[in-house]
Amino acid sequence: MISRTLQIGSLLMVMVLAMSSCQTGEPEQTEITPMEQLVSKYVQVPLTADISHLSANEKEMLKLLFQAADIMDDIFWTQNIGEKEAFLAGIEDPAARQFAKINYGPWDQLDNQKPFLDGYGPKTPGAQFYPADMTAEEFDAFDNPDKTSQYTLIKRDENGALKAVWYHEAYAGQIEEAARLLLQAAELAGDQEFAYYLRLRAQALLTDDYLESDMAWMDIRNNHVDFVVGPIENYLDSRYGYKAAHEAFILIKDIAWSDRLSRYAEFLPELQTKLPVADIYKKEVPGSDADLNAYDAIYYAGDCNMASKTIAINLPNDERVHLEKGTRKLQLKNSMKAKFDNILIPISEMLISPEQRQYITFDAFFSNTMFHEVAHGMGIKNTIDGSSTVRNALREQYSPVEEVKADILGLFLVTQLSNMGEWTDTELMENYVTFMAGFFRSVRFGAASAHGKANMLAFNFFLEKGAFTRHDDGTYAIDMEKMQEAARELTEKVIVAQGNGDYEGVKAWVASESVIKPQLQADLDRLSEAGIPVDIYFEMGPHMVGLE
Repeated sequence: MISRTLQIGSLLMVMVLAMSSCQTGEPEQTEITPMEQLVSKYVQVPLTADISHLSANEKEMLKLLFQAADIMDDIFWTQNIGEKEAFLAGIEDPAARQFAKINYGPWDQLDNQKPFLDGYGPKTPGAQFYPADMTAEEFDAFDNPDKTSQYTLIKRDENGALKAVWYHEAYAGQIEEAARLLLQAAELAGDQEFAYYLRLRAQALLTDDYLESDMAWMDIRNNHVDFVVGPIENYLDSRYGYKAAHEAFILIKDIAWSDRLSRYAEFLPELQTKLPVADIYKKEVPGSDADLNAYDAIYYAGDCNMASKTIAINLPNDERVHLEKGTRKLQLKNSMKAKFDNILIPISEMLISPEQRQYITFDAFFSNTMFHEVAHGMGIKNTIDGSSTVRNALREQYSPVEEVKADILGLFLVTQLSNMGEWTDTELMENYVTFMAGFFRSVRFGAASAHGKANMLAFNFFLEKGAFTRHDDGTYAIDMEKMQEAARELTEKVIVAQGNGDYEGVKAWVASESVIKPQLQADLDRLSEAGIPVDIYFEMGPHMVGLE
């Protein structure tokens, strides 16, 4: 039986039942268009939070942060497809325009980036970060140390030769305005550590040197509001994985939930020593002052808002910060709850064995997500021969392998804490069954997604190890003992591959095992036929929190 929340996920499917009265009084059904069908893969949810505890200055500060976030959004449009309004102006169908806004372009991010608008071919792997006609040989021969920077575009000069252009030069007008807004916001901030970060972040936008502001962000502890802004993640650059795309989050801290989480950061160095790998792969010590907090998100902009929505943040990405201070792990509780209610519960009611459905809980979903983010800061950041960071060694294969590491190591970590008697919020069975249900949610993000690939790598590994069984009724049940052992083995496999910088081995593994096999595809098709949404998109903005 499908959950009542499924009705929300099929919002646009209601169009199928739209009635018009004819002369006989009989209802007449209206066909849903293919584009409306695409939009119905998403369910719209309100993104809001209680800001009544903020001071008048902090509320004025929020207005400035919304403006700065919108600038990041505009830059991201440019990085993905080109100028936003020029692109959207050519789309007449309202449903097509809505779907293009969700995807920030003409490619369906949840269907392997398949073009859904006429006149567009396959997406260029390097998005707009590189010339479309640039060859691999040309890039390799381009002798410029800035070419692999996360913060440069590769352009052609007046003679057609390649050149590297820093982001703060390529987007000068927008960056200068965003920096000005951050400096104004800093004057209104209620927390001095947060104000200091905003000032440094403004300078970072103007110079493309983010280390000092990342370090300052790590020191924020007493803020009511948080703001993640700048070029951050590398997912958009599927050609080389070098270039970071612009985005922004505006967040309101949930004090009560944050207090529940804060104690686990102190265990990270000890947990690193328990990783199931040889000592050489766990010699790096994660910072012990890592920050675990819960927030309600009130705005997503740019990269993080394209198609599938992030429900937790683990930043900064800079390995230097990881080793000195760790990372901050921000759980976006309201976004997480929206996905749990509207997507994970309906999925579990179709694909999880009835006797194990009782173990699907929000607390387990929350903690699995939290420890996924914790796991990003653990393991190994530099290859064991000292020649490179893992990120650079694995190039475009880094993102899916890092995501499967975080998935599986997160499960390993909550198991270790439970065995130590330090984790009592859930039963381990809840974490493992909820993790299993999570496969079916995340793999629907598509094989082109780093998270989708990661889920298939883990799913197929668990399948091979007999960690779960598919019953004749089409539902799945885990074998707890086998799943725990498979989690340990996969944790070892991934960390060793990262530490060895084994690009060719990882590339072959991803190519062969990040695929959706026929039986699983048939089960995923059942979810789509039932109208269960794949992901969410937001009604959001200043008006949603009473600022307009």
